[in-house]
Amino acid sequence: GPLYFGSARQFASLFDARNDPGEDIIIDFTNSRVMDHSAIEAINELCDKYGACNKKVHLRHLSKNCGDMLAKLHKGGLPPYEIIESDQGTDPVYDVAVKIITGNPGTK
Repeated sequence: GPLYFGSARQFASLFDARNDPGEDIIIDFTNSRVMDHSAIEAINELCDKYGACNKKVHLRHLSKNCGDMLAKLHKGGLPPYEIIESDQGTDPVYDVAVKIITGNPGTK
């Protein structure tokens, strides 16, 4: 299902970086959608935990916008343990919601 601020904690609880077997972890977002910046941060923090255990995380079926936002968290480039496997034929096309505050909505 969707990954957003309300589900980020539950998403993170599905993984155990230290005890998950193997050196390459695949997270497939085919049946999910990254909805907001909290979700991007949850993915990034999860990848950092695996990276600290010398494991690589392969992220599949993320939109280009998600990949760009993950790279932006690392000042333009992903760390070597965070790998986005792009496939233009099957990757979804959508943007992550970003809250933009343009002023006080209670005033005119």
